[in-house]
Amino acid sequence: MALSKRILGRTGLEVTQLGFGAMEVRGERIWGGRPCSDEEADTILNAVVDSGINFIDTANDYGKSELYIGQFLAKRRSEYYIATKCGCSMQYAGDHDETPHYWTRENIMRNIADSLQKMRTSYVDILQLHNPDAETTEKNGLVDILLELKKSGVVRHIGCSSTSPHLAKYISWGVFDVFQIPYSALERQHENLISQAAQAGAGIIIRGGVARGEPGSGLGGQDRWAKFEKAKLDELLESGESRTAFLLRFTLSHPHCDTTIVGTVNPAHHAENVAVATKGPLPADVYAEAKKRLDAVGERPE
Repeated sequence: MALSKRILGRTGLEVTQLGFGAMEVRGERIWGGRPCSDEEADTILNAVVDSGINFIDTANDYGKSELYIGQFLAKRRSEYYIATKCGCSMQYAGDHDETPHYWTRENIMRNIADSLQKMRTSYVDILQLHNPDAETTEKNGLVDILLELKKSGVVRHIGCSSTSPHLAKYISWGVFDVFQIPYSALERQHENLISQAAQAGAGIIIRGGVARGEPGSGLGGQDRWAKFEKAKLDELLESGESRTAFLLRFTLSHPHCDTTIVGTVNPAHHAENVAVATKGPLPADVYAEAKKRLDAVGERPE
């Protein structure tokens, strides 16, 4: 079976519901994750496209991520859509990224020029604001800058990576083609806002859909994953199903999840993610019961 595809809102792009989050292929820069060698980046990026995934998300400040995409995937550009982010700075110290954002036209233009050069492409399918607050976006005319880039052809669609309390306001503007929003069974804050954005015509990219994976096998935090046990979700697992697999299927069950970006540098973990996504969403009764149990322990949408 092939990975299921969805139309990404008003963009019209047909994307795989399992996407790839390329933050993990950042090179030697650690920033809350594992370092990634050139060889590992080559292997995983080509494995992603080989598996049928056609949506890759990155950012100008994800270390070598864009550089690796250009180096190892430019020859396969017709096989995937690329979303990147702007407002970024490449400043960092030692083995930990320090990535302040500068919301000026000059910096955004520098970001997109840098991204295009690194990824060896003449355009990006989606350019997203990288989590600015709504006041800054208005004050600095950031939407106008994105629309200028869209008109020039180097950007096909515009988006915003955002969270509450700014997300609702951004949705009300009706200008963004796409929103990137954090969501999983263990982080349901934006569950209803995701639906609101989709009903307004925007495409939905979900990040954090597996909560970075179960501690031990993944990089997830113990505190967040404690909610899994508290809600007794183990009782809902299919035979042989891992907690991370259940979490991914929960995310895919959201009726407005167009794509969820899951990152890894481990080919075996990637193959597992593809196998899980191929199974598709949870059965409707299991999804409903999981939400009921999460509600009962206080993990509910706003």
